Amino acid sequence: MAHTVLLGLVYLSFVSIGLPDGMLGVAWPVMRLQMDQPLAAVGAITMTMTACSAASSLMAGAVVQRIGTGAVVATSCLMTALGILGFSVAPSFGWLVALAVPLGLGAGAVDASLNHFVSAHYSSRHMNWLHGFWGVGATTGPLVMGMALASEGGWAYGARTIGLMQLALALLLWATVSLWSRETAQAAPESANGIAQAPVPAAPPLALWLAPLCFLFYVSAEMGTGLWAASILVSDRGLPAADAGMWVSLYFGSITVGRFAVGLVAERLGNRRLVRMGVTLAMAGALLFAVPDVFGPVSRLGLVLMGLGCAPIFPSLMHETARRFPPDAVRALIGRQMTCAYVGSSVVPAAFGLLATWAGLGAVMPVVVLLLVLLLLLTRRLDQLT
Repeated sequence: MAHTVLLGLVYLSFVSIGLPDGMLGVAWPVMRLQMDQPLAAVGAITMTMTACSAASSLMAGAVVQRIGTGAVVATSCLMTALGILGFSVAPSFGWLVALAVPLGLGAGAVDASLNHFVSAHYSSRHMNWLHGFWGVGATTGPLVMGMALASEGGWAYGARTIGLMQLALALLLWATVSLWSRETAQAAPESANGIAQAPVPAAPPLALWLAPLCFLFYVSAEMGTGLWAASILVSDRGLPAADAGMWVSLYFGSITVGRFAVGLVAERLGNRRLVRMGVTLAMAGALLFAVPDVFGPVSRLGLVLMGLGCAPIFPSLMHETARRFPPDAVRALIGRQMTCAYVGSSVVPAAFGLLATWAGLGAVMPVVVLLLVLLLLLTRRLDQLT
């Protein structure tokens, strides 16, 4: 019973990671006007979060050994809750950048520790469902923010609501922190059919760098789309901000639904096949959304297709890490992969803002398509090497 409750807490912890992720992209078209900021200024917030997330993920292993996984997760959730609540009362843009520090520190620590824990000790089904619960948070955030933008409260009311939701999760995690001390580990990771996997031979040095690069390209495409889709729909295609928020919520929602569905068949199809299928579908969806002149309003459905394609990519790549590489390399490699993921979640989307300022918002999605093409080529080469 305690093991089942603990697994539920692991899932719930990833809800807390996802809640803030889609919030900023939906609110930014309105926030920047109220604070008199250019389109690309959001990059200062996202890059601050990235730097702090990378730092906390690198320290997560040592901190977990000292105070335990449960305390790390509960503290991280509390930090993000306070950061989001601070957003709702921030008097100026500089305060938003400062509040990105606790947001980044909190997200990075819980992300790295839980990804390593689940990758090493649970099946690919649970890894997909883990990131499915991230999608629950990432879907809820834009939905709440979109509803707030349509109300009198505006984006500040949305941030306050999301912050209080995060705070409630943090209190629950603190109340159950003793359960984490009972966590147990399996002796060896399991293969897709549940049989203990044979020792993994050393991988070529090139593979140790291709694996993190896959995360850089994937997260750049996923989060770049999540951050800029609302601005594209509002500024480039004339949709109201609330409607744009709904489509971004559908994008993250399709990732969520896709991950729960993939979890049912992940062990039968295998991580590598799921990655290939997902990247192909994501490319098709991104291309559909990128060309509204051809498909008109139907092009918005490309966000849903892209989300469904994105669903298995991150969890399958992460879960496969413990099966591609020997155990002594996995912990360091997962840290390297998470660092690349943080760069992809902020630096590249921030660069999209500069690109949009220079060439227009219509230039963003073609670059996303290119990133997905490169990802497909990288994953095929990585499969050959390992």
